[in-house]
Amino acid sequence: MPTTTAVRPRPRALSTVATAGALMCAISAISGCSEESPTTTKPSALVWKEPASYTYTLRSTQGERPLIGTFRVTVRDGKVVKAVGLDDSGRHVVDRSPHHIPTITDLLQQVEAAREEGADTVDVTHAADGRPVSIAMDWDEDAIDDEAAYALSDYEALG
Repeated sequence: MPTTTAVRPRPRALSTVATAGALMCAISAISGCSEESPTTTKPSALVWKEPASYTYTLRSTQGERPLIGTFRVTVRDGKVVKAVGLDDSGRHVVDRSPHHIPTITDLLQQVEAAREEGADTVDVTHAADGRPVSIAMDWDEDAIDDEAAYALSDYEALG
C-alpha cells in the first residue's frame, strides 16, 4: 500500500499537523496497535535511488504545457533515451518536445524545488521501495494553472 507525504510549509498548517498527529496517536492507543504497518514509513525514511536503467509510464494531467499526456519512458544512465506517446497529447509532446519528458529523478527534483519555494501543496505518494507513484503540486492555491499532477506506473528496473 502506498504512503503519502504531504508538505504544506505554512504556519497555519502546523497546528493542523499537530492535531492530526495527536489524533493518530490516540487512535493507535485506543485500538491497541503499537506497531507501524510495514508499508507505512516516515517521509525522511523514503529514499529511492534511481537505478542505471529503468522504464516507467508517466501520466501528466495538469501543469504547464507541453508536458500533458501519457508516455512510456525508458531511462539509461540518468537520461531519457526513449519516450513513446501513448495518447494523442503524449504523441504530440514526443514529436515536438521530446526533451520535456522527465526521468523520475527529474520529477523528484521538481518536488524538492516546490518545497523550497514554499508551494502551497506538495503531495507525493510513495511505493514501498520509496519511489513516487503520484505527485501533485500547487504553488499558489489562489492561482489558476500553476498545478502539476503526475501518476507514475508500470515501473521496471532494467538489468
